[in-house]
Amino acid sequence: MLFDIGILKSKSFDFPVISIGNLSVGGTGKTPHTEYVIDQLKDNYRLAVLSRGYKRESKGFRVASKEDNANTIGDEPYQIFKKYQDVIVAVDEKRKRGIEKLRELNPPPEIVVLDDAFQHRWVKAGLNILLTDYTIPYTEDIPLPSGRLREPRRGAKRADLIVVTKSPEVLSPLEIRRITSIINPEPYQKVFFSFIDYQKLRPMNEAAKRIWKYKNPMGIYSFLLVSAIANPKPLLLYLKRHSREVKSLSFGDHHFFTEKDYQRINSEFQDIFSNKKAIIITEKDATKIDLELMGDIPVFILPIKISFHKQGEEEFIREIKEHVRSYTRIS
Repeated sequence: MLFDIGILKSKSFDFPVISIGNLSVGGTGKTPHTEYVIDQLKDNYRLAVLSRGYKRESKGFRVASKEDNANTIGDEPYQIFKKYQDVIVAVDEKRKRGIEKLRELNPPPEIVVLDDAFQHRWVKAGLNILLTDYTIPYTEDIPLPSGRLREPRRGAKRADLIVVTKSPEVLSPLEIRRITSIINPEPYQKVFFSFIDYQKLRPMNEAAKRIWKYKNPMGIYSFLLVSAIANPKPLLLYLKRHSREVKSLSFGDHHFFTEKDYQRINSEFQDIFSNKKAIIITEKDATKIDLELMGDIPVFILPIKISFHKQGEEEFIREIKEHVRSYTRIS
């Protein structure tokens, strides 16, 4: 409210700052959408990603390095750091300070992408991308504690682009129009629709590699899905459609696994009545898993990518690139 009425001031910057966030308490796919934006820009610009680094052990500003892990910078920033070696990944609970620190680097990044910063009002991003879940759009939700919204729905007015995430892979123009009318965007806002594009399983330990050497286990094996993400339901539904049998063991979002957790995982795995079985984890959880404590249990990662429905993908990319080009490029 103090920002809305002008008592507290947001800082703007004279270079591209792109914010990706949501109104709800998680589960809309911020990190994979951040990776999507990275993929569109990384080949042509010096790019930095700045996150709070939720549940990290460190404090203040920190640029990720080879000495870091999920404990020191957070699981999602570490996931991005491992995946994009040519992108600067930094964490700071104070985004304004983090951006200023990034600009002191030599050379400085030309673009800063803020992961999960829609409510960080001390910074006024040049482009605000708001994500909302297809199954529970923010228009049909209410603030905490009765609902899942971090702030009232009117906060969506700060968005420039609204992405309806986790939509069905096949989506009719009629359904797109229906959801868009429910969102009722402002004249300056544009609405897009994305879906999860599941990739091929990737073996994580030697036990999984021995299986992968002979066959892809999907459709043949029974799986235990071990996840510590906000909303594992879409992933679980996908596995149920494509695997022989699947059980799920869920922990809280950003959970760091303890020795007791590994005992529980092993017990749940042994209870699967099949001699062809393995564990599946997400990329985010792969940053925290201790493979030594998994013993000889095959562990696979199921990577995901974000795809946009063809009706809007080119326009979404164009909006991002035109926003970046509207600034004078650093030499």
